[in-house]
Amino acid sequence: MPRRGARRVTRIQEDAVKKTARIAAVAAIAALALTACGDREDNGDEGSDNNSPTATTTEESSPTDAGTQYTDFKACMVSDSGGFDDKSFNQTSHDGLEAAAEKYGVQTSEAESSDPSQFADNIQRLVDEGCNQITTVGFLLGDATEAAAKKAKNVDFAIVDFAYEKPPANLKGLTFNTAEPSFLAGYVAAAKSESGVVGTFGGLNIPTVTIFMTGFVQGVEYYNEENGAAVEVLGWDVEAGDGSFTNDFEDKTAGQSLAQTMIDNGADVIFPVAGPAGLGGLQAAQDADAWGIWVDTDGCVSAAEYCDSLLTSVVKGMDVAVEQAIVDSASGQFNNEVYTGTLENGGVSLAPYGPEADIDEELSGKVEELKQMIIDGEITVG
Repeated sequence: MPRRGARRVTRIQEDAVKKTARIAAVAAIAALALTACGDREDNGDEGSDNNSPTATTTEESSPTDAGTQYTDFKACMVSDSGGFDDKSFNQTSHDGLEAAAEKYGVQTSEAESSDPSQFADNIQRLVDEGCNQITTVGFLLGDATEAAAKKAKNVDFAIVDFAYEKPPANLKGLTFNTAEPSFLAGYVAAAKSESGVVGTFGGLNIPTVTIFMTGFVQGVEYYNEENGAAVEVLGWDVEAGDGSFTNDFEDKTAGQSLAQTMIDNGADVIFPVAGPAGLGGLQAAQDADAWGIWVDTDGCVSAAEYCDSLLTSVVKGMDVAVEQAIVDSASGQFNNEVYTGTLENGGVSLAPYGPEADIDEELSGKVEELKQMIIDGEITVG
């Protein structure tokens, strides 16, 4: 299924890209530190040289005084399965821990989990090490984190991708409305599909995975309605709440097999939401000269070997949210109010388009329009 010209472009992948994104998001989250609703003034977006729908330019700022150091403070982290080098979920969260250490001098410790049975023991080990703050990474750690927070009341806890109706005073949820940028990605996928079929699959059928898939499907449906098209989505039925899953986040072969089945059934865009297993989906797309869309972080930075096959990536600012939670704890400003990253506050975004995506001004402008409509509440996603 041909989709690209012969000319191949290599994107410069410098740390500046990552730093700029983090700076912009830090500024947004800092404004939210003491509120649950996440409202702020919109500073506006300025497109990058490849018409990124969310690339922003802002003056450098940080969660607190850049000169402040917390060398006596110990921040720690427990991973979900997949480890801290998964090029996605755990790794992006871990970047926030590393940023806090680099900028503010906090001490750090960490525990990698390879199985859910290790969650409680890993958290307890870090409590016993004397950690002042512990971040757990992932929806599946919800119960273990709450139990630990209720027991170790002198430790501040933050958890990525989980929120509690009545959290303990020392437990903060860090959540992200990834349906919003996934909607934009779905619209782009439908617009770029030549076969009229696109596919998505997840690691597990859990809300923090399916929220991406639902937004993606809704974006495709919106494209169809606006353009009188009939682009089909394989892999997720929103109403039935069922679809295609690898049933873990580590098996790259399973991800590749699922994606290949979708490609064999006509899909020319693949949107995996499965951590390292999703890398198999990108491999299948690359091998078939199809498009891929990555999640959690900019795939052209974290999974650069697939960059030329990427349309874009759906980004969660987990690194910035984690860093902010650590600094809030170290500075005595910690609270248990849920943080939710949105397109409006910069906590979620669409990454710059891939170097071969060839997104024209009309489509780029439409994505910007849709983004603003979501922010303004004219389009409800999720």
